[in-house]
Amino acid sequence: MKAVIALVAFAFAASSALAVEEKKEPSAAQKAQQEKMKTCNAEAGEKALKGDERKKFMSECLGAKAAPPTQQEKMKSCNAEAGTKQLKGDERKKFMSECLKANPS
Repeated sequence: MKAVIALVAFAFAASSALAVEEKKEPSAAQKAQQEKMKTCNAEAGEKALKGDERKKFMSECLGAKAAPPTQQEKMKSCNAEAGTKQLKGDERKKFMSECLKANPS
């Protein structure tokens, strides 16, 4: 009987360990949403908002569009992509030009 209980306990512990290993890393979009939620929540706390007033603020804050990327951010992003693609010379210049035009501010 003790062996059966030990076996059941071991099986339960093993299944719990497997469940923990299967936890997925949040995507970039999910991480961004979590950060936005933290920021809006902190701001609502600083303003001491409660009830419907807080709900309205959180809705507006979370629904707000992010500011468009600056020229420097676009350059950094396009440059990183060109590096990943290992582009050189004229091919890199052409790619950079198209990338910067495709992502207007």
